Amino acid sequence: MKPPPSSSPSSSSSSAASLLRKGRLSLYFFTLLAFILFVTILFGEDFSCILGSQFDSYHPSYIYQSLSSTKKKGEKLAFAIGEGEEGCDIFDGKWVWDDTRPLYEESECPYIQPQLTCQEHGRPDTDYRHWRWQPHGCSLPSFNATLMLETLRDKKMMFVGDSLNRGQFVSMVCLVHRIIPNDAKSMITNGSLTVFTAKEYNATIEFYWAPFLLESNSDDAIVHRISDRLVRKGSINKHGKQWKGVDIMVFNTYLWWMTGLEFKILQGSFQDEEKDIVEVPTEVAYRMGMKSMVRWVKKNMDVKKTRTFFTSMSPSHGKSIDWGGDPQGNCYNQTTMIEDPAYWGSDCRKSIMSVIGEVFRRTRAPITFLNITKLSSYRKDAHTSIYKKQWSPLTPEQIANPVSYADCVHWCLPGVQDTWNELLFAKLFYP
Repeated sequence: MKPPPSSSPSSSSSSAASLLRKGRLSLYFFTLLAFILFVTILFGEDFSCILGSQFDSYHPSYIYQSLSSTKKKGEKLAFAIGEGEEGCDIFDGKWVWDDTRPLYEESECPYIQPQLTCQEHGRPDTDYRHWRWQPHGCSLPSFNATLMLETLRDKKMMFVGDSLNRGQFVSMVCLVHRIIPNDAKSMITNGSLTVFTAKEYNATIEFYWAPFLLESNSDDAIVHRISDRLVRKGSINKHGKQWKGVDIMVFNTYLWWMTGLEFKILQGSFQDEEKDIVEVPTEVAYRMGMKSMVRWVKKNMDVKKTRTFFTSMSPSHGKSIDWGGDPQGNCYNQTTMIEDPAYWGSDCRKSIMSVIGEVFRRTRAPITFLNITKLSSYRKDAHTSIYKKQWSPLTPEQIANPVSYADCVHWCLPGVQDTWNELLFAKLFYP
């Protein structure tokens, strides 16, 4: 019988190295699996959707089409007095010139913040105020302030979100206030809450500052310019307790999440001395916020008596290279619209749109989606730019270069945000 072959030192060394490499690979693989499991448990997400989002269709029209129908066939929604034209997508259309616009004058509405009063602050052109949104193949119902206020009699309407939602709130107030006597209306701000009251109707239109909807370190309605933003997981009730009893709710949240590819989430409390903070992809953090909103709506909004809306991302126009302009330019000095119907700016993340699509397709919560993104994307001419109150004195360098301080996020009033409310009006009464 032959003796077993002896192992040479070199073969033993090779086997050991092979085992070591396998050990390292196993360790790396185990670490990766542990991380995936950790995030899945932490955020309660379907992790396959997170990983798979890169394979989803990010085309905005696909996402919006999947969200365009929020009413089941035969379902009667609260406040509806009719139905929209069958087969008509009111969010798909074009801007047409209308000599009867604007719907109100800037000087006639004392509730517009100085950040949005472009004419008062020297804007020389007025064309941006004369455009009306015309859906393809149908028309928007005319905004009826009397109908809006009668519907709100003994009720409460609230806009919750960031300064863009506050702009839409102010627009709504401007659209209805003219038919209310001066001594029968008021506007009061207390911390995060601003309340417009129509006394004869016992109705309020309110705005609540909550840029993430969840509790964050940017919740102060005045002092919130914090670069290192932090949101507390599972904290929507911190603000949500102020929203109970609302009859018509309008949410928005987007811009404040856009600080980079990752976002910081607080797992404990802001009062903890040692804070437990994790960084996750922005899409994961945003999805967490959206799912929290949906859960709150399902728990607190009665589908038979109330309505909830979610306004899509408001585009900014901070890079004129997006529409073939000066690589160093932005919305400053822009007085014409973008005419390319397929235009989509770099400021609107398609991956975030995919997250919105996922969350809304998976929920049965009664939320109506307001797609203001596409129609607003064409309006590079309608931002406040430099024609607004500046909260800090401008430096000589800024004055010499207006592009450097032009606000390409917010919108002049009257203007684009009045159209957002016309769309809301249409979906509220003719869903």
